[in-house]
Amino acid sequence: MRIRTPAAIAGAVLVTLMVILAVIGPVIWGDTADKIDAAAILKGASDAHPLGTDNLGRDVLARVLVAGRFSLLLALAATSIGAVVGTVLGALPSVLPPRGARFVTGAVNALVAFPGLLLAMFTAVIAGLGAKGAVLGIGVAIAPSFARLTQTLSATVAGADYVSAARMLGVSRTRILTRHVLPNIAEPLILNITQALGGALLGLAGMSFLGLGVQPPAYDWGRLLFDGFGRIYVTPEVAIGPAIAVALAGIGFNLLGDALAKAASRSAVHGRRVVPVAPAAPGEADPEAVLEVRDLTVTFPGGVTPVRGVSLTVLPGQIVGLVGESGSGKSLTASAIGGLVPYPGVVTSGRLALGGRDIAEMSDKEIGTALAMVFQDPMTSLNPALRVGGQLAEVAVVHQGATRAEASSRAVDRLGHVHLPKPAQVARQHPHELSGGMRQRAVIAMGLMGTPRLVIADEPTTALDVTVQRQILKLLREVTDETNAAALFISHDIAVVGELCDQVVVMYAGRVVEELPVEKLATGAAHPYTRALIDSLPDMDTDRSLPLASIPGRQPAPSDVGTGCAFADRCGLATPRCSAELPPLESYGKAHQVACWEV
Repeated sequence: MRIRTPAAIAGAVLVTLMVILAVIGPVIWGDTADKIDAAAILKGASDAHPLGTDNLGRDVLARVLVAGRFSLLLALAATSIGAVVGTVLGALPSVLPPRGARFVTGAVNALVAFPGLLLAMFTAVIAGLGAKGAVLGIGVAIAPSFARLTQTLSATVAGADYVSAARMLGVSRTRILTRHVLPNIAEPLILNITQALGGALLGLAGMSFLGLGVQPPAYDWGRLLFDGFGRIYVTPEVAIGPAIAVALAGIGFNLLGDALAKAASRSAVHGRRVVPVAPAAPGEADPEAVLEVRDLTVTFPGGVTPVRGVSLTVLPGQIVGLVGESGSGKSLTASAIGGLVPYPGVVTSGRLALGGRDIAEMSDKEIGTALAMVFQDPMTSLNPALRVGGQLAEVAVVHQGATRAEASSRAVDRLGHVHLPKPAQVARQHPHELSGGMRQRAVIAMGLMGTPRLVIADEPTTALDVTVQRQILKLLREVTDETNAAALFISHDIAVVGELCDQVVVMYAGRVVEELPVEKLATGAAHPYTRALIDSLPDMDTDRSLPLASIPGRQPAPSDVGTGCAFADRCGLATPRCSAELPPLESYGKAHQVACWEV
C-alpha cells in the first residue's frame, strides 16, 4: 500500500509525533508538570510558563505534554474494547442460526441508530465517573460501527464454499468464526481501528471536558481543557493548549486512517495485489507484445484457485479470443489483468506486462489510459443517473487532464466514431434512453476516450440479438485495425470467437488447455475439449433427426480440481495417467500449443 498523498504524510507525521510525545513526555516534563508554585497561581502566558499555570501554579504546557501518554492510552483502551465487542457482535450473524442472527442484527441496528455520545454518557454514568467509566462508555459507543462493518464484510465471506464445507463437516460455529470468517476480513477491520483511535481520543476528551471522564488528581487533555475553560476569556492560552493537542491528535489519526483505508481499497478492489512469484528471464519478454501474461494465478482463501498458471500474449492489432464454458476462469483472468480481482483474492504471476511495463508498477492513471474494458452488461458500466456524454467526458478529464469543453467535444466525436446516430443527441441522453446495442457502443466509445493499447471485451455481445451482435463484432475489428490496439475477446461462444479473432485460447477449469490460430479452429483443433466444443455447434449440414452433440458431465469447481487433467472425467480418450499427472502445455505446431497426454 502506498500512502504518499499530502494528507497521508501529514497524518503519519502527526501520529508519529504523538507517539514519541507519549513515550518521552512524562520522562522529560513529569517533574515540572507536578511542581506546585504558590507564587505563580493562575498566571497567564510568560517566558517561564508559555501557556500559563493552573490553580496550584503548575505549568500548563508541561502538563499538556505529559498528558499525551495517558490520553493515548485511554483512547487505545476504548478502541480495543469497541473493536473486540463490535467485531464479535458483527461476526455472530454469519454463524448463528437464522433466529439468533436476526436478533443480533436487530440489536446492532438499534445501537447504530442511537447517538454515540449519548450512549457513551449513559454507559459512563452507570459504570461510574472517572477514567474507567469514560473508557467503557466510549468503547461501547464505538462498538456498533465495528459491528456494522464486520457484519457487512462477514456476510460476503459466509457464503463461500469453504465455509459451507466447514458447516457440512460439523465444524463448530466458534471455529468457523475464528478460522474462516475473521481472518478473511481482518485487513479492513485493522485499518478501521486507526480511524477509530482518533474518534476515541476526541470522545474521551469530550467526556473529561463534561466532567464525566478523568477525575483529579489524574488528568488527560480533556481534563486540562475543562480546568482551563473557566479562564478562557481572561487567559485563553491555558485552554487553547490542550485544545490544540486534542485537535492535532484527532486529525492525525483520522488522516492516517483514511489514507490506509483508501490504499487498501485500491489494493483489494482495484487489483494492486499483484505479486510476481518468479522474475522472468531476460530473454523471455516479447518486445512486440502489447499484453504478456506468464503463469497468472488467482487464489482465494481456503485453497480455491479459479485461475491456474495462465499464459498468453497479444500483439498489436491482434484479437485473441479467450473461450471456454462458464466457470472456466475467463472473466477472472481478465479481471486479474485489469486489476479488478475483488478482496480477498490474490493475483500472482511470473510476468504481467502491458506495453512492456509491469502492470503492478503502473499508476491507476496509466492503466486507465492504456487499458479499456468492455463488460457484458453495459448498464453496470454506465451510471443510470448521469448523462452518457458526461460519463465519457469524465474519462478525458480524469486521465488526460482535458478541460470540460474539450472532453465533451471528444465524447461526441467518440460516440460518432462507434457509428451511433446523432452522437450529440446521444451524449445528452441517460443510459435508460438507449437500446442495449447503443449502450454497448457507448461503453466501447468510453474505452476509446483515451488511446488504449489493449481492449478487453468480456462477453460484450451475450445480451444482444444476432443483428446487433454482428455490428458490435464488426466495430471491435474496426477499432483494432484503425488504432493498431490489441484486443482480448472473452466469450463462451466458440463460433463468435472463430468469426472475430486471430488467435484462440481455450480454457478449462482455470487452465489453458489449447492455443491455436483461428484458421485451425474448425479442422485442426487437437485437444479433446476444444473438439467437443466445436462438435457441439450445429451447422447447415447437421442431421436434425439426431440429438445435438453435448459434453457429458460438468466442469469441476475451482476447489475440486485434482492433480491431473481436469477434463479427464469427461474425456473419451482419458487414461489413468490423465487423472494422475497434469499435462504440460506443449508446442503442437506453429503458434499452436496443447495440454494433453493423448495428442
